[in-house]
Amino acid sequence: MTSLLLPRRLRALVWRRLISPGSEYFELRQHTEGWELTGSVVFVHEGQPYFVDYTLLTDAAWATRNVSVVRRGVEGAAELHLHSDAEHRWWDGNTERVALRGCPDIDLACTPSTNTLPIRRLALEVGQSADVRAAWIRMPDLSLQVLPQRYTRLSQTRYGYESSGGAFKAEVDVDALGLVTNYPPGWERVAVSGA
Repeated sequence: MTSLLLPRRLRALVWRRLISPGSEYFELRQHTEGWELTGSVVFVHEGQPYFVDYTLLTDAAWATRNVSVVRRGVEGAAELHLHSDAEHRWWDGNTERVALRGCPDIDLACTPSTNTLPIRRLALEVGQSADVRAAWIRMPDLSLQVLPQRYTRLSQTRYGYESSGGAFKAEVDVDALGLVTNYPPGWERVAVSGA
């Protein structure tokens, strides 16, 4: 009976980083109350090696509720733990990060997994677009800022993505779960299970 309450792994995969050396092992799990995205990322920034472990928990509608990030690198280890409420107010422990108020999504700079959050939450039809505000966790310093983004569904499996008012544009291919398969110039999926 208790096994019905355990998280169910829907997909495991590996992405290869294209813009610089790196890769990620990722898992998507379904819980009774929402979704869990976990990943371990290895990447190079300005010639230095970094390792990031993260876990994101969402509600059933794919709005981010909890974020835990651990980064290791030349500066040593650093951690960031955030949670949000139904009004999209973000908290670091008991301290509200007021600048992030109204952001339903987290965008973790070192992974393509967080593109899944607005893709699933918005559930756009082909030809539709939506503007979103994401709480962007930059790497490697784990600093936070609001990042305006726009998603346009181009086909059943392709989205146009823009950020910073169109300063960055890309076309992102996804699978049936909304997980990135190809995201030039950043990432490509090289292995998957549970497909």
